[in-house]
Amino acid sequence: MEAFVASLCLVMLGLYILRKPSLSFRTLLEIIRGRSKTSGGYFSLERATSSYDNYLSMSLNELADMRYSYGKLGRGHKRIGYELGYPAKLDKLGELNEVNAKITRAIAKFARGEFPQLRNAATSSAGGDVGRVRETLKHFVRDWSREGQEERDNIFGPILNVLNQVPLDERADMKVLIPGSGLGRLAWEVSKLGFETTANELSFFMTLAFRFLVSSSATQTPNQHTIYPYINWFSHQRNNDNLFRGIAFPDELPRIGNGLNLIEGDFLELQAPRREPRINEPLQKTHSVPIGYDFIVTLFFIDTSLNVISTLEHIHSLLRPGGTWINLGPLLWTSGAQAQLELSLEEVWDLARAIGFRIHGQNNDLEIPDCYRRRTVECQYTADKRALMKWLYQAEFWVATKNE
Repeated sequence: MEAFVASLCLVMLGLYILRKPSLSFRTLLEIIRGRSKTSGGYFSLERATSSYDNYLSMSLNELADMRYSYGKLGRGHKRIGYELGYPAKLDKLGELNEVNAKITRAIAKFARGEFPQLRNAATSSAGGDVGRVRETLKHFVRDWSREGQEERDNIFGPILNVLNQVPLDERADMKVLIPGSGLGRLAWEVSKLGFETTANELSFFMTLAFRFLVSSSATQTPNQHTIYPYINWFSHQRNNDNLFRGIAFPDELPRIGNGLNLIEGDFLELQAPRREPRINEPLQKTHSVPIGYDFIVTLFFIDTSLNVISTLEHIHSLLRPGGTWINLGPLLWTSGAQAQLELSLEEVWDLARAIGFRIHGQNNDLEIPDCYRRRTVECQYTADKRALMKWLYQAEFWVATKNE
């Protein structure tokens, strides 16, 4: 019976591929096996570049399916749809997909200029992951537009409040690491406070878009670019003006340097930095200077771990003795039994303590500022603020110190 069900699933997937010619055999294998959040190949430079290149063709394939579904209506219902303006709505979707594609193709072109290994590679027409590209477009909104300011304030605020406790004259000597940095806005904000800040991101879907923003050749002025990030989600829309509205970005002009660095790759492969000797510091004293980051900030990050024990151990190893871990996020573990552990909040705290962290705000800890206290932060993630639906996280915020 199980063999029959498996064979039936493969047949159905094969039929799906015939209706979706943009899907490659690799994509079929990923559907069968499941997609890992931490697979370097899945988030690779080549796959991301191909996906940005093929955004329009993949989107137009979906639009063709929508037109096909509309075409199956009876004559009377089709006439009503026409009077409601539905064919014109689909035409508008096609037009704005082409506008978005100007940005996605520009990112792909920029990638080929940045990475020599892509220049001689043939442009693939086999598709890619259009969902990841659309996710990045929404991150442009969340991280780099005025539209996303409220969402940013809600989740960045608790983190920045803790960092602001550090005296201004001490910040330049302090190192902050932000793994899973996405499009880099939090890292940018931390660097503006005066810290030496390192953004780390595995996915080239994200880092190519971030590089596109910080490059003076690709982005010269604030609000230079406009995208239409919500056009592919017809559900929960109040009206078509909301659905088809454009969002300008970036609201600020970020640049690498001046305290902001980017490391692309797997967080678990990062090594702790060695602190450079301070000005006028005797060389013999540099051997006693701690090795590691002063702060590690994890925002919507730890639940992407396939092995959360490895993640928390590595956070601990990268911090200097007495260093601080700041966390804010949910516990939305990777589905499909890919996560090797799916822990409750209390289990995560128990794990952190076992590894060697002291979590502030426990056991009537009265000696800490209020901004250090554990709490729940109700928040959204890349939300459409005008939509009829809201997905709310009860994200947990805590500050922990590595034991000396």
